[in-house]
Amino acid sequence: MSIPTELKYTDTHEWVRKESDGLLSVGITHHAQDLLGDLVYVENPEVGRKVKKGEECGVVESVKAASDIYAPVSGEIVAVNGDLADAPEKINESAYEAWMFRLRADKPEELETLLDASGYDKLVESETD
Repeated sequence: MSIPTELKYTDTHEWVRKESDGLLSVGITHHAQDLLGDLVYVENPEVGRKVKKGEECGVVESVKAASDIYAPVSGEIVAVNGDLADAPEKINESAYEAWMFRLRADKPEELETLLDASGYDKLVESETD
């Protein structure tokens, strides 16, 4: 499994990409979508919602299970990927392209507490042992 090195990761299997405008795009990792199987539903947070790091803010459902999505950092939700409402399978097809929501970080320093690709790879390895 290829883990993009330019992203940051949470121990709850979300990825974070810092965009050129300073916003953070958030999605679930390839490993997460692989464990869940075929996704059938995505519930994103409301635009304008304020979230705290680690707060439950969305849900993905598959034919196997439902899984909560957590805010990787504190901030305000500024956009959601509406395409996923009608096509949640886009996450299965390309987990690192199918962002779920974007947020403006209140505490950008929280980004530094997230895992890098190497740290995330070790986490995944420890879970599959």
